[in-house]
Amino acid sequence: MSKTDRKQIAFLGTGLMGAPMVRCLLKAGFPVTVWNRDPAKAAPLVADGASQAQSPVEAVTGADVVFTMLTNGAAVADVLFDKGVADAMAKDTIVVDCSSIAPPIARENAEKLADRGIRNLDAPVSGGTAGAAAGTLAIMAGGDAADVEDLKDVFAALGRVTHVGPSGAGQICKLANQQIVAVTIGAVAEAMVLVEAGGASRAAFRDAIRGGFAESRILDLHGARMVERNFVPGGASANQLKDLDAVMAMAEDLSLTLPLTREVRQEFRDFVDQGGAEKDHSGLLLHLEKLNPKTGKTS
Repeated sequence: MSKTDRKQIAFLGTGLMGAPMVRCLLKAGFPVTVWNRDPAKAAPLVADGASQAQSPVEAVTGADVVFTMLTNGAAVADVLFDKGVADAMAKDTIVVDCSSIAPPIARENAEKLADRGIRNLDAPVSGGTAGAAAGTLAIMAGGDAADVEDLKDVFAALGRVTHVGPSGAGQICKLANQQIVAVTIGAVAEAMVLVEAGGASRAAFRDAIRGGFAESRILDLHGARMVERNFVPGGASANQLKDLDAVMAMAEDLSLTLPLTREVRQEFRDFVDQGGAEKDHSGLLLHLEKLNPKTGKTS
C-alpha cells in the first residue's frame, strides 16, 4: 500500500499517551492530523510529520479514522458532540476512543454516533507511556468485530488489539485491567515498606524475586520507580483513582463485593487528597511510608 493509499487519521488528544501513539502511526506511514486543547502539546508532533489543526472539527474533516485520547467521559462527549466533531465527520468514519471512560458512556456515545452513520470502537489501551512509545500497547476493542478487522493495519502500528465484545466491552476490560494494576502496585509498595523496615535492600529484594511467581510488569517498571523514587507521572494517581471509582460504581450496579479493590481505592483516595494527584501511581509508596514512619522514608 502506498503512502497516499493509507487511511487518513485524525488524533484528538496528544498528551502523555496520545503523543507517542501519534509518532507510532507516523512511523508506520499514516498521514495524521493532530489537535489538542493546549496547542503547545500538539505542536512538537509537526516536526515528526503530523499536520496540526486549530480545532477538532478541522482535524476530522476528511479523516477515515478519528482517534480520541482524552481525560474522561465528559471531555469525550464535549469534543464529539458539543464541539461539532460528530457532525463534521463523513458517514462510515470510524471513531476509535482510546480514553478510559465509564462503559455506559461508551455505549451511549456509540449509539449517538451510529445515529449519524458513524462507526465506533471503544478501544482503551494498557502499557503506559513506555508501551505507547514502543508500539506495544494492549488494545481492548469493544464494538463491531468487522470494524476492528478493517483497522488491523492501524492497530498494528500501536500494539496488539483484541476484540473483546460489543460497545462498552473494551471499557469494562480496561477497568478490570486497572483493578489488577492498582492492587498489584499496592502489593509491591507494601512489600517495599516491609523489606526496608526489616533491614533488607529494596533494590536487592526486587532483583531477588524477579523470575519467580511474583514477577510482573508492575514489579519490573513500577518496582524500579519505587527503588529509584522516580514518581514523575507516566500514569497519574488521579487517573488511577478515577478508574477505581468507575470499577466500584460498576461493582455496585452488579451487586459485587470487591474487598481488595475497595481497600486500594481508599488508599489512592487518601494519597490524592494529600497532594499526590499528579504523582505517578507507583507513588502510592509515599502514602504507605507516611503510614509507617519507622521505614525512615517520608518523601
